[in-house]
Amino acid sequence: MSKNQPRDVQVFPIATNTRILRSRSWSRLRFEIEYALAKGTTANSYLIESDKSAIIDPPGETFTQIYLEALQQRFHLEDLDYVILGHVNPNRAATLKALLEIAPQITFVCSNPGAINLRAALENPDLQILVMRGEETLDLGNGHNLQFIPTPNPRYADQLCTYDPQTEILYTDKLFGAHVCGDQVFDEGWEVYNEDRRYYFDCLMAPHARQVETALDKLADFPVRMYANGHGPLVRYGLIDLTKAYREWSQQQTSADLTVALIYASAYGNTATLAQAIARGITKAGVAVESINCEFTEPEEIRAAVEKAGGFIIGSPTLGGHAPTPVQTALGIVLSTATNNKLAGAFGSFGWSGEAVDLIESKLKDAGYRFGFDTIRVKFKPDDATLQLCEEAGTDFAQALKKARKVRSPSQPATNVEQAVGRIVGSLCVLTAKEGDRSSAMLASWVSQASFSPPGLTIAVAKDRAVETLTHTGNKFVLNILKEGNHLGLMKHFLKPFGPGQDRFADVAAEETESGSPILTDALAYLECSVQNRMESGDHWLVYATVENGKLLDNDGVTAVHHRKSATHY
Repeated sequence: MSKNQPRDVQVFPIATNTRILRSRSWSRLRFEIEYALAKGTTANSYLIESDKSAIIDPPGETFTQIYLEALQQRFHLEDLDYVILGHVNPNRAATLKALLEIAPQITFVCSNPGAINLRAALENPDLQILVMRGEETLDLGNGHNLQFIPTPNPRYADQLCTYDPQTEILYTDKLFGAHVCGDQVFDEGWEVYNEDRRYYFDCLMAPHARQVETALDKLADFPVRMYANGHGPLVRYGLIDLTKAYREWSQQQTSADLTVALIYASAYGNTATLAQAIARGITKAGVAVESINCEFTEPEEIRAAVEKAGGFIIGSPTLGGHAPTPVQTALGIVLSTATNNKLAGAFGSFGWSGEAVDLIESKLKDAGYRFGFDTIRVKFKPDDATLQLCEEAGTDFAQALKKARKVRSPSQPATNVEQAVGRIVGSLCVLTAKEGDRSSAMLASWVSQASFSPPGLTIAVAKDRAVETLTHTGNKFVLNILKEGNHLGLMKHFLKPFGPGQDRFADVAAEETESGSPILTDALAYLECSVQNRMESGDHWLVYATVENGKLLDNDGVTAVHHRKSATHY
């Protein structure tokens, strides 16, 4: 489907008395790291019609009009009894207000934190709200006796799952989703969604792995036929495998040796967006994140996380020229708990001034902490370039922690096996990629031809490389094959450390392909490639790409190769 296709609402029956309304956006929905694969998304809402009726999870304001039109063509909203909310965020307010205007008799159903957020979002203290804490049920008739399971995490402290024993559907809100848009309602051939589901988990769930494990334990008690999630195709065919994968991915995080305490508050969602991008950069480098929304976290929990962590990062919005009280409290806990040999970081968003970020930075500097990245200040909403900067800053922070630990541990001589593996020779190449405002590059020697027809190759991309985000299925890149004799300059350039968001192509002779990826004009040859698949291989992704175009730039040149002495060193 074309990314220019207009938004629409797809309605489909999924079980007895139950329909899904999929509000579909074929292009990228918002500037948040979770949408960076730009495959569109669906905002999934559900309608249960029995003796009493309920809507589960109406979509955000970008879909309000088309969603209500689709709903009113099939259902009399004047008869609606309940609106069940898996979580409440400000962008749902417009849809909820529009529903209330048509159907003022609605009773909202949500968690206790959700009720607080809902009254604030709708600026209405007199709403009819049923608060579900986990023991209560809601009987819609004909066996639809709904049960509720609070599954909070730092990003969504009000998250609530809903189980319908009549249909054995578990409405999972943010859990088990994927940001991909298409005509498929269910996940037939579910393996094609593996990459999207893993990326969604890495962006949204990995920083909350401990809470995800707790949620999985709670949900394991229910006989479930289908996950009715908030985004993407419904999980029916791949349910067992995805549940197992969530457990494994969460355990990878909770068992990690190194952790970072990421402490923040967010007034309008912008600081949380930055926190999510920083967390993504940290976790992709193999370091776990303990994400802490200090508005909803007890001081003792903050203290324990900081004591356990190898480093900490604090983020804050600026409200009325100040940091919110929960941030100031958390900062005080950090200063009294964290020894100043721990790595620190600071970030924040603001509207007109950024005093809160300045306060955090100055307090940490005065206390003698070393910073893992330059303080990040973002005015209003972040864009793609800002998210790239945040992700790369998170990766730099994680790598600095790992390097410090390595320095403290005595290095071991390479084993015979490592020396032998290191003798595998590879051609020296530079992978370059650009998409929108994001661009990156890396030096690569683990490259091999993989197929004749179509011509294809594999390339190993380390998980913590900045360019990794631009090597997902559907992305395009250029493989620049370096020439023996003049490769040292390019090799030196792309081996040097780059700061977060720094232009990799400054001071390098380059042209752009039609897709925008840079071609290094001093290379021996270049290949324009399109990613077809990825496979997880230890600390690397093995990327398979087909060659769509290419050119030999020097008929007499010879490919530069790289000789290593060990499998553990570049």
